[in-house]
Amino acid sequence: MTIRTILVDDEPLAIQGLQLRLQAHSDVEIVETCSNGREAIRAIKTNKPDLVFLDIQMPGFDGFSVIQGLMEVEPPLFVFVTAYSDHALRAFEAQAVDYLMKPVEEDRLADTLDRVRQRLSEKRGAEEAGKLKEVLAEVAPDAVENADISADEGPAANRYEKLINIKDRGQIFRVDVDSIEKIDAAGDYMCIYTGDNTLILRETMKDLEKRLDPRRFQRVHRSTIVNLDQVRQVKPHTNGECFLVLGSGSQVKVSRSYRDVVARFVH
Repeated sequence: MTIRTILVDDEPLAIQGLQLRLQAHSDVEIVETCSNGREAIRAIKTNKPDLVFLDIQMPGFDGFSVIQGLMEVEPPLFVFVTAYSDHALRAFEAQAVDYLMKPVEEDRLADTLDRVRQRLSEKRGAEEAGKLKEVLAEVAPDAVENADISADEGPAANRYEKLINIKDRGQIFRVDVDSIEKIDAAGDYMCIYTGDNTLILRETMKDLEKRLDPRRFQRVHRSTIVNLDQVRQVKPHTNGECFLVLGSGSQVKVSRSYRDVVARFVH
């Protein structure tokens, strides 16, 4: 899988430095470089890249203006590269894959590209599933209803998030999903519990479920998701209900309508 990439920065030395670091990643193909926001918008619309490394502070159109200028087209993935850390919150609000500080460190760049590969794999998997459904609809319309080819339900673990960025209390927390014990819903907000910390994420449960591996994260109540790897004990309760005891010692009640989830622990 080749990652077609555009670099945008008004500092030539910054572009050269990033080009040198990207040479270590054979799947990254730099298709164009741009020195300002207007050039970037034209280049993105023309080349339709997979990824754009985008400087924030540029004369005229800054990085955020570039994203606004692409509202009518399907945007690529963006990674912001800047010398100023005070734009981090706004960058993640703009759905950037990551936010890199200049000078870019090789290890951080490698981590960022791993996340890019994961996002692109998910996107391309969904596109392939959509094409297959279109073909099936033409040659065997009855089979479409029974076909299990949804990208969201694919078993491959690399389709799902390994790290989740959470903006809470004016900070960005990078949470390893392995550390998540449970998630409680409160309207459009999710309470993420990691055993020693609780963070608030503004996202619906439906959308968050799509990002988590269903083989590990299961809903056990209308408003609660549990990491099954964190379950240490199952305690039966009345009326077909039970409690799951998690690694931290906290207990989660499993409602009767979700008791089939518990069956994998009881044989």
